[in-house]
Amino acid sequence: MDDPDNKSNWLEKISKLLLREPEDREQLVKLLHSSFEKNLMDADALSMIEGVLQVSDMQAGDIMVPRAQVGVMNINDPMEKIIEYAIETAHSRFPVISENKDDVIGILLAKDLLRYYQNNEKFDLREKLRPAVFIPESKRLNILLEDFRKNRNHIAIVVDEYGGVAGIVTIEDVLEQIVGDIEDEFDFDDSESNIVMDSKNKYRVKAQTDLEDINEKLGTNFSEDEFDTIGGLVLAHIGRLPKGGESFQLAGLRVTILRADSRKLQLLLIEKNRKMDEEKN
Repeated sequence: MDDPDNKSNWLEKISKLLLREPEDREQLVKLLHSSFEKNLMDADALSMIEGVLQVSDMQAGDIMVPRAQVGVMNINDPMEKIIEYAIETAHSRFPVISENKDDVIGILLAKDLLRYYQNNEKFDLREKLRPAVFIPESKRLNILLEDFRKNRNHIAIVVDEYGGVAGIVTIEDVLEQIVGDIEDEFDFDDSESNIVMDSKNKYRVKAQTDLEDINEKLGTNFSEDEFDTIGGLVLAHIGRLPKGGESFQLAGLRVTILRADSRKLQLLLIEKNRKMDEEKN
């Protein structure tokens, strides 16, 4: 058995390799892969280091939850509706709007709703709102992560060049770029089509798929005036963020939620009935 005292710490070994002073990122990545091949680090460590390097090249707009899939609370809604929504979605933070999604007036922490039960007569929702942080789509993720850490803020509102809300991004979204997503049997390969036929009448569809593509592929006639994606249309139809496994009818289609997290829809199963296919043909 090898004597542990004769083995250097893996960080010291990597440091020695890095003394070669790589001239660019490509050489650095080669050194890291070489370290992995020499068993100086495991695959998870290599993946996370590469994730850190990747984050410095990415922007908030690359990973944000798009506007159509952002669940919000309206300051004008009764408290009963607000609390019901908080329970259904199980979010920890909610953007709160006044008139529309471009009018974000603050962030509500779910834990602050507990004070409503202490004294609902004196509870003022506006007083409980935390300031919303607005960032441009072009903000670098490494800078955003540092801002999150320094300001102890976990969510930012992403705005487009015209000042409209484009989406939201959280500290968890950024960290996922480093540690990776949790995959399951419903995950798509990044190179795979947004719409994949499971059988003659069943399709697995990414929530961010454009309605134009849905109409073309499935022979539907959804209006593209109000919503851009199938995920946005589903959220408007349900009126809330549905949970995985839920099924419902939508314009003659059977829609099942295959995957959704606490903030957005990710993957749907859409089943056409035979009558629709006969009419199309």
